Amino acid sequence: MPKSPIYEPVAPWIKDSWISKFITSLGFDSEEELWKFSIQDPEEFWTRTVADMGLKFSTPPHRMLVQGLPWPEWAKGGQISVVENCIDRHLKESSKNIALRFESDEPGRSTEWTFEDLARESSFVTEELMRANAKPGDRAALLMPMSLEMVASFFGIMRAGLTAIPIFSGYGADAVASRLNDAQVKFVFLQKSTTRRGKEVNVRASLDEALKTSSSVTKIFEWDREAFLKGHRDQKIIPSHIDAAESECLLLYTSGTTGKPKGCVHTRFGILATCGKELRYGFDVHPSDRFFWYTDIGWMMGPWELIGVLQYGASVVLYEGVPDHPNASRLWDILETHKVTHLGISPTAIRVLKKLESSGPDKYDFKNLRILGSTGEPWDEESWIWFFKKVGKSKCPIMNISGGTEIMGCLLMPSPLQRLKPCSLGRPALGVHAEAWSEEGERLENGLGHLVCLSPLPSMTKGFLGNPQKYLDTYFEKFGEKVWYHGDWASIDEDGFWFLRGRSDDTIKIAGKRVGPSEFESALMQDSHVAEVAAVGIPHEIKGESVYCYVVLKTPDNQSDVLRASLLKLASQKMGKALAPEKILFVDALPKTRSGKILRGIIRKIQLKEKFDDANVENAASLKAIEQAR
Repeated sequence: MPKSPIYEPVAPWIKDSWISKFITSLGFDSEEELWKFSIQDPEEFWTRTVADMGLKFSTPPHRMLVQGLPWPEWAKGGQISVVENCIDRHLKESSKNIALRFESDEPGRSTEWTFEDLARESSFVTEELMRANAKPGDRAALLMPMSLEMVASFFGIMRAGLTAIPIFSGYGADAVASRLNDAQVKFVFLQKSTTRRGKEVNVRASLDEALKTSSSVTKIFEWDREAFLKGHRDQKIIPSHIDAAESECLLLYTSGTTGKPKGCVHTRFGILATCGKELRYGFDVHPSDRFFWYTDIGWMMGPWELIGVLQYGASVVLYEGVPDHPNASRLWDILETHKVTHLGISPTAIRVLKKLESSGPDKYDFKNLRILGSTGEPWDEESWIWFFKKVGKSKCPIMNISGGTEIMGCLLMPSPLQRLKPCSLGRPALGVHAEAWSEEGERLENGLGHLVCLSPLPSMTKGFLGNPQKYLDTYFEKFGEKVWYHGDWASIDEDGFWFLRGRSDDTIKIAGKRVGPSEFESALMQDSHVAEVAAVGIPHEIKGESVYCYVVLKTPDNQSDVLRASLLKLASQKMGKALAPEKILFVDALPKTRSGKILRGIIRKIQLKEKFDDANVENAASLKAIEQAR
């Protein structure tokens, strides 16, 4: 596999990108100069950035940054509206521009909404909330797929001044109830009927069961899709609620891959500033673009793309289904039909599509596609290169980004100006003073270390809902109150390229040597029979821990002791005999969250016959496969 940059920023559009223009406007000669400025004077950087983005305050702040970590305070005295910046600002000159392009689970059914449609439909939701005696500061949950009525509800909630709480609609009753109770939710929005893989999903049944242990909910809004497709043509547009820049407007719950889900509190200014910065300078979103990130509203990337893309008057492509239904070409058909310019997707989803039909993208030219994106987990080189060459046609940069629900944005992020190596994340994002630290708290020029952030960011969570001490313990206990410890392993190579190596909680310690699971997984992915891998550490009486690798094959019929021995030999060659896996176990599927994250902690607990919470498992059948793995 190539170890030198595989992507060079030579496309004609790059010289006219937002980041190129921003660098020039500030009098800098390079992105490196801009980045240094952004961490040396964060207040001035964000003041300039907000102005360049065109972010509109109803009342301008008199101070951009008041205090830093661990409790950053931004935009002192300012008042702002998310809905004004994402929707209503476009009504004067571009009300007829397309805001949303919706593709249903059923092939052949697509619908477009203009910004005027979205303003009207979100106002309908706001009016319904007002009829239900909703007041600013109340909280409303969304149990809906990526649909038009979900977006209307999301912005309708904010238009009314309420806090929106997206929840994955595929969750079971216990997972839903825990979030409703934690946030003391008053209103719940769901879809009367939704399908997945052509089969109806009964979200109402899970909600009804959850409500048996949730007493705060006073009203359920159950939307009928046909009513929204027909449109509420007589609805007047209601002015958006305006509130303090630092007031709560969004609660996002962590996926639970590292323990009990925690409610991350996000503010109006925080999400507008960070999402807007990333979509402008990282993804170079322009009004004519059509942006599609395969995601769910219950995952951070759903709100992230809506808030970031719509700020610039571009279109968001919504898809409520899965990439391989009714066939492996579904995703590629969507890209062609909607003339998508930006595609974001998880490494896991790409591995699935590559396994199903490796030649699928060859049938398409994707002539409108300009930028690719990914996040959620480490890549393996083979899949990254397949994505780059087959989907991006070797001309689209992959904006491989890493951050989290807790910061509603990225710590590591490339830009269109950067060269890229396979699987790399470029460098720390603009405005982000990220470093890799040793266990002793020393900055590493290169090598593997803990990913930390030394700068305050506008969108950093205002603690965990109802548990500020847990927030401090999670991010500031390890290295002190001025150093955000993110919980990821990051490595920097000799050329300064950054890579993600997985969660530090997933770290395996063999005979005193710390190794990330992604190193084993990437090694085994080099075998042409392998579709995906999960490596976990299992207690060992001599080594401390040994490694079990759970392997999904492209063709399940290939499971054999001969292949098992071959994979063990490959891993031993790549990792060294001292770090060779203890076992190779074949499975049909790996347990994952809706966002595609592999739940290694659950795999480990199944192997050790320990109790675990399966509320965040999107593919429940995989749990039995892990139990029966041999």
